[in-house]
Amino acid sequence: MNEPYTLGIEEEYFLAEADSKNTIARMPRALIRRFRGALGEQVTPELLQSQIEVGTPVCSSLAEARQALRRYRRALAEAAAEFDMQVFAAGTHPLAVWSEQLPTDKPRYHKLANDLKFLARRNMLCGLHVHVEVKDPHVRIDVMNRMLPFLPLLLGLSTSSPFWAKYPTGLMGYRLAAYDELPRTGIPDFFVNLADYQGYIDTLVSAGVIEDASHVWWAIRPSLRFPTLELRVADSCTHLEDTLCIAALYRCMVRLLRRRPDINGTWRNHTRLLIEENRWRAQRYGTAEGQIDFDNRQIVPFADVVEALLGLIAEDAEALDCMAEVQHARTILQRGTSAAQQMALYRTKRQEGLSRIEALRDVVGWLAETTRA
Repeated sequence: MNEPYTLGIEEEYFLAEADSKNTIARMPRALIRRFRGALGEQVTPELLQSQIEVGTPVCSSLAEARQALRRYRRALAEAAAEFDMQVFAAGTHPLAVWSEQLPTDKPRYHKLANDLKFLARRNMLCGLHVHVEVKDPHVRIDVMNRMLPFLPLLLGLSTSSPFWAKYPTGLMGYRLAAYDELPRTGIPDFFVNLADYQGYIDTLVSAGVIEDASHVWWAIRPSLRFPTLELRVADSCTHLEDTLCIAALYRCMVRLLRRRPDINGTWRNHTRLLIEENRWRAQRYGTAEGQIDFDNRQIVPFADVVEALLGLIAEDAEALDCMAEVQHARTILQRGTSAAQQMALYRTKRQEGLSRIEALRDVVGWLAETTRA
């Protein structure tokens, strides 16, 4: 239990025109140079030209991650403003139309666009990825298996994608509904051990289906590039403190599962199906409705699920010095997720007489302002 549980955080953002608030179709090369000049290799283009990604260095604390991400967000906002653009964090762009999007001019992305066809252009989605170091690859698979029941809770707290193609979807987290169109996504199966997982990957690679394990896009996966277990279920968080909360919870949960092998140590044939039900409830309701308690076979209020988790990881949060960050989950519950805030603003603007598009422009303005703040 003396491992440092170092972490790295990747955030994906949208680029929007400052006036119209609509997404950009083409990323000016001068803007990419400006981003790189400000942040170096910490910023990279994404699959579509209307998206950008940042990644922290390996961090030993949440305070270190906070400092990096705060600087990244401000630097990106300032650089984009020079080109009459805005940057914001959300799972979907309220005004974006997928058919207008263009892939980034990069060999990997061109190949993905060719392989996935329309699905690549429909990938107008931004997520939050959190890496936590788990050096032993055998342990990585065990922790991944036992982390699966917790994933819907992390999704619910992060939801920021209530809109799609200029309309409210009725979901708090539409991003994963769209992402499920892609192959090798969603909640992974349980793997018996590392050999079982590696056998799956080797079969796909040998058959020529994928080049390597980086083409597996599950909600959680062993990273190919780093000795980490990578969380991918969360929407891109508009509030920086929400990002740090999700990262802290996940980091503590990795430590919890290392020290408590009794937690989620067994599963039944239908366990994954129940996890998918809870994932759907998180997508649909965010934190507004409860989750299924597998043992008691009833719905438990989301706040109770959060409190139960905070109790489980109290020792880990203390050891990793991130008690404030994990307890921010209570603030999310009280304040509402980004998705809930977006919908509240949208409804208010509609009640004030604004058109649907005008209201969505105000939502994008709020997203950009909140991301930078």
